[in-house]
Amino acid sequence: MTTFDDREKGFESKFALDQAQEFKAVARRNKLLGLWAAEKMGLSPESAEDYAKAVVRADFEQPGEEDVFRKIAGDFKGSGLNVSEGEIRSKMDELAATARDQVRAGA
Repeated sequence: MTTFDDREKGFESKFALDQAQEFKAVARRNKLLGLWAAEKMGLSPESAEDYAKAVVRADFEQPGEEDVFRKIAGDFKGSGLNVSEGEIRSKMDELAATARDQVRAGA
């Protein structure tokens, strides 16, 4: 193999690793978001875990994070909670950073 081939394989491997880490970080963000929302809705610890899993599954409905946002916002509304779009999106951003840090740290 040439040096160019080695570099190309290295870049491909790094890209694959980055994509895998991002997937894990998004799933972790969604779980953390689900736990946050469950706490705000007053769910029991067992129900909170189930709810967090439902939030993770909601992300597979369509590309992007709007499906997760709609689930959380709709569930807040259904629970009678008045949580603003800005608060939900801010929490999504905050938890995305937390999740990325956790995934990079191997947690």
